[in-house]
Order: sequence, then structure tokens, then C-alpha cells
Amino acid sequence: MAAEIHSRPQSSRPVLLNKIEGHQDAVAAAVLIPREDGVITVSEDRTIRVWLKRDSGQYWPSIYHTISGECESIPQTDPFTRGSVEQHFQNQEFLISEDFNKMNHVKTYPAHQNRVSDLLFSLESLWLISTGHDKSVSWMCTQSGSMLGRHHFSCWASCLQYDHETQHTFVGDYSGQITLLKLEQNTYNIITTLKGHEGTIGTLYWDPVQQLLFSGASDHSVIMWDIGGRKGRTLLLQGHHDKVNALRYLQLTRQLISCSADGAITVWNMDTRRLEAPQWLDSDSCQKCEQPFFWNIKQMWDTKTLGLRQHHCRKCGQAVCGKCSSKRSTYPVMGFEFQVRMCDACCDTIKEEDRTPLATFHEGKHNITCMDIDPSRGLMVTCGSDRVVKVWDMTQVVGCSIATGFSAR
Repeated sequence: MAAEIHSRPQSSRPVLLNKIEGHQDAVAAAVLIPREDGVITVSEDRTIRVWLKRDSGQYWPSIYHTISGECESIPQTDPFTRGSVEQHFQNQEFLISEDFNKMNHVKTYPAHQNRVSDLLFSLESLWLISTGHDKSVSWMCTQSGSMLGRHHFSCWASCLQYDHETQHTFVGDYSGQITLLKLEQNTYNIITTLKGHEGTIGTLYWDPVQQLLFSGASDHSVIMWDIGGRKGRTLLLQGHHDKVNALRYLQLTRQLISCSADGAITVWNMDTRRLEAPQWLDSDSCQKCEQPFFWNIKQMWDTKTLGLRQHHCRKCGQAVCGKCSSKRSTYPVMGFEFQVRMCDACCDTIKEEDRTPLATFHEGKHNITCMDIDPSRGLMVTCGSDRVVKVWDMTQVVGCSIATGFSAR
């Protein structure tokens, strides 16, 4: 059942509209039903549930379906939903009736040899694409149910995104890499590998209009990859204190929403000038005072000095010692919304207006593992390991009514 919190007042922060409770285990995924006051959830309690908002303002399950294994994810498909992922290494396809009161099993896809981590359904190509802990990505024909192809990685594949026009697939893995493949009917080509994160890729989001890929990882960071620009441009965004589990880019308002495991909801202004963070430079001694680092045995011996620990200035990328980088500062134009280490020289050049935040920070007050948003209505749904699903009003945060012509209800 669900509890209605309150109506939609004007606010500059997300407004909690409803809490949906009833699952007996962690909720793995939740999606908003397009053009309906409803939510579809899948859970590790082995249930798929369709929740509809009643006249009382509360959400009640119109479908309660139990399957044989733990559900892991569900793709966003309009007008019906296909595929919930089981721990039993299978993708299952279901068809939901138009009145959302009945759900029929269509077919089962034996896609993986280990736990399935993510899947997407392409209505254009009629493919079901999935990744798994068997270190592979596979793509299957939804008409015949047959396997079309598979590619293996060196570690677990954790998440994916797919571009319908080019048939490019982005696959994130546990090593922190993102592999770009071009899928064909019975073959594939590896295009490139994107490296930038220092932890497991937790989520990907692809914007086909601007051809931007966004990735979030366990290193608490988000990276924007300008795929369409073809110049290797990347923007680092650091505004979380825990693993980033969900991303959504709103193309009309040029805003990025990211959610992390500690419940933080961050809204990034991407319609502004931003600078790329520099590559960290290598050096055997401090590039400011020239004192040797602790592995530079020769210079330590020659100068009869103790070696120092190496640090890096986040603004210029130079290798510096602790004494020459004693200051901290935010620098939002480079993606640093929290204070980071900088060399004293760079920190002194930052003006007060340079510290103006380019993101807003909000508290979801529960562990967020999955998020979905409907920009046209300004609604967002979050779920997590606390077994709770939350429905939010985001209209005053993301400016949906201005961008789309819809007004807040």
C-alpha cells in the first residue's frame, strides 16, 4: 500500500508525494507508467507489481505477480512492459493489458550463465539486450526468441545503454571501463573503450539528441562523454559522497539528475560553461618546490632529504607535495562542487564568484538504487534496499513546466 504525503506546493526542492510500501525485500527497479498515475516495480522478493493511484490518492497494486527467482531490473517500454530479469540467469517477457489489471507471460530468454545485471528492449530493432555477471553482453530477437550474438569481457558487465539509430551499445563493467560496440544481426565490432572512472560503473545514460553519454560509478563521480563531438571531450562531475546508482539527462532543460546510494539527489546545470579537469601529471619531485617524492632515491641521496608524499592539484594537474597544496576550494566550473586539494598558486587565483555552485543538492532520505523520471509531468520515482518506493514532484527543481509547456498539477 502507499501513503499520500501532501499536494504539490511551490518549492525549490523535490516534494515527496507518495511512499509506496509493501515489498518484503529490496526493490530492484521502479518505472513510471507513461500517461498514467502508476508505477511498475520489481523486487528481490520475487514479485512484479503494478501500482495504480486510486481516488484516495494512495497507490494500490492492481497486479501482483510472483516468479521463481529474484527480479533485478525492468526496461522502460511504452506502451507495455517487457522483461523482468531473474537471478536464474533468464530474461522473461510479459505483456501488460491496457487496463493494467492483467499480465501474461510471453516468453523466456536463456540469456546468461550467471546473474543478469541490466537489460534494454529496442522497439525499433525488436532486440532484447542484456548484460550479466557471466562477463558478457548478449542480444536476442524478441520475435523468434533466439540468441543473435554475445560478447565477453574480462570482468562482470554491470550496465548498458543502446542507440537505436546507429546500433551502438555502451557497456559499463566492474573495472570502471565502458566498452562501445556496434551490434549487427549476427556479429559485432568493438569501436573503442572509455577509461576515466576508478571504480565500478553503476549506471549509464545516453542522450541520442546531443550524443552525450553520462556514467556514474562507485568512485562517487559522474563523467560526461561527448561522443558526438568526436574530440574526446569529457567533463568530470563530483557532487556525491557515495556510489552513483542512477542518472537521467533532461535534454530540454539541459539538466542532469544523479542519485547515489546515500540517498543524495543532485541536479546539475549543464547549460553553462564548463571546463575539463586536467590530466594528472607524472613527476619524481614536487613541481612547485622541487623536493623529491619518496620513491626518488637518487635525489633524496643527493640532497640528503627525506622523500615526500605525492599529491595532485585538481585545477592544474601538477604533482605537488603536501606543503605546496595546503589549501582546499570548490571549483564548480570544473565539476568540483565539494572542496578539493589545490596547489596554493591555483587556489589563490579562484575568485569568490568562481565558487558559485552549478548544482543543487537534495536528500532522498533512503538508499537509492534506481530512479525514473517523466519530465512532461515533473514526476520522479526512486527505490532502494529499504523496500520503499518514493514518488516525487520535481517540477520546481528541473523547470519541466517551462520546457515542455506543462504546468504543475
